[in-house]
Amino acid sequence: MQFENNYSLQQLNTFGINAFAKYYVEIHALADLIELIDTDIYRESEHLILGGGSNILLTDDFGGLVIKNCIEGIEIVKKDIQHVWVKVGAGVVWHDFVLDCIKNDLGGIENLSLIPGTVGAAPMQNIGAYGVEIKNTFESLEAFNKTTGQLETFDNISCEFGYRESIFKHSARNKYFITSVTFKLTQGNHNLNISYGAIQEMLHEEKITSPTIKDISSAVIKIRQSKLPDPKKIGNAGSFFKNPTIDKIDHEALQAEFPTMPGYQLPNQQVKVPAGWLIEQCGWKGKTIDEIGVHKYQALVLVNYGEGKGSDIRDLSMEIQKSVIAKFGIHLTPEVNFVPSPN
Repeated sequence: MQFENNYSLQQLNTFGINAFAKYYVEIHALADLIELIDTDIYRESEHLILGGGSNILLTDDFGGLVIKNCIEGIEIVKKDIQHVWVKVGAGVVWHDFVLDCIKNDLGGIENLSLIPGTVGAAPMQNIGAYGVEIKNTFESLEAFNKTTGQLETFDNISCEFGYRESIFKHSARNKYFITSVTFKLTQGNHNLNISYGAIQEMLHEEKITSPTIKDISSAVIKIRQSKLPDPKKIGNAGSFFKNPTIDKIDHEALQAEFPTMPGYQLPNQQVKVPAGWLIEQCGWKGKTIDEIGVHKYQALVLVNYGEGKGSDIRDLSMEIQKSVIAKFGIHLTPEVNFVPSPN
C-alpha cells in the first residue's frame, strides 16, 4: 500500500483547483481495499473517495485521506437473445465505457456520451442526458462497506434513484466504496431515444434518417462539445446546478410575469425549469471575476480560467443562488459536491 503525503489534487479534479490532500492512495482491486482498512492512516483519517473528479469543487485543502478509485475491467457476465449484461470496474472512465459499447453494438447508454467522470460515480449521481438516465440500464452494483469490510450488492430499487440522486448521496453517503457496476444493454433491435430536439436537429443536419447507436452517440458528442467547455482547456464541472422542479401553478404565475420562461411538464403537476435560463436572466452569463466566472455560452457552467480558488467559485455560486431567489423565488441546488463539506 503506497501512501503519498501532501499530494496535489490539481490534475485529479476537472475544475483544476490546486488543493492538497494530507494523504493519498490508489485502489486497483478489492484486495487493496481490504488491506487499506487495516492501516492506521485509514482508521485515523477522514476519507474522500475520488473517481474522475468531475463532480467536486475543492474549496480548501483536504486534511484527511483521498482514495482514488482505479479499478479497471469490462466483462460480459450474461447474455440472452436481446440483452447483454456487462460488469464494469468502477474506475473505468465513463466515456471510454460508452465508446466500448458503441464499438460492440451494445445499446442503451449512447445518449450519455461524453459525460465526464467514472463508471463508479455514475450511479451515485444517476447521471442523465437527452432523455436517458443511468437507472434505465442499471442492473446492480457491488460496493465495499467501509465499516464492516464486506462486499454488498445493490440492485436498481435499493439504489433509490431519483433526479441526479441515489442512496449514495443520502443514507449511504460516505459509507461505501463502489467497486463495479453491471448494466443490462441491448444487442441489436435497439430502443433508440431521439426525443430531444437537439438530437433530431443534429441528425437532420447530418442527413441521417435511420440512425444507429453510433450516430446518436456522435450527435450527442457534437452537441455537448458545442455547448460545454472542455475541462482540459477551461476548468469546470459541467452543469453546476440541478434544473429545479416547481409546482405547475407556480410556473404559470411566473410565466405571467416572465412570458418567455420555459418549462417542461412532469408528472404530478410539476414543471422542470432550466436553471441556465434562470441564471442568464439574472445577468450572470459570461460574467468574469478575476480568474473565475460563468461561461459565456452556457450560464449553467461555472469556470476556472486559470488559478482560481475553489472558495471563490463556491462564493460565486452562492451569489447566483441569492439572485435567482430574489428574482424568481426559486432555489437552485448544486449538482457539484463541495469538499470539504460545508458545516
